[in-house]
Amino acid sequence: MFINIIHTMAKKKIEISIHSYGLYTSWQSKGKGIPKPIEFTTDIPITPDVEFGYVLSIKNGRREKITYRTEQPPFKDANGKVMPPFTGMEHINENSYLLFLGDTVWDPIEDKAGRWRITAYHKGKVVADKVFNLFIRP
Repeated sequence: MFINIIHTMAKKKIEISIHSYGLYTSWQSKGKGIPKPIEFTTDIPITPDVEFGYVLSIKNGRREKITYRTEQPPFKDANGKVMPPFTGMEHINENSYLLFLGDTVWDPIEDKAGRWRITAYHKGKVVADKVFNLFIRP
């Protein structure tokens, strides 16, 4: 008599947490590294090219997807239309992964002041949410 025994290993549950947040060094989106934190804060003084956001620490995430959404003050594009929230998706290629979700400020800086919210989702569920207050120094 032949008995076929199949051992299945349950996939470990993905773990996602905010590793750091605030002001960061400049980041090149095509590079492999992530920016380094300068200051942990949600109050961001606006200067051209300031980099802000958060880094997610993702464990057991290989082959998973993280979607994200950035809501910003109602500034206009080059055609005079109010910019909609920015959305995107990141494919996780490693079991232990650091993912930077953030934004930068460009000229004119005056219309970028206000509340910026960056939300990350895994399978439709919010896994990280941070609000940043961008302000112009007097």
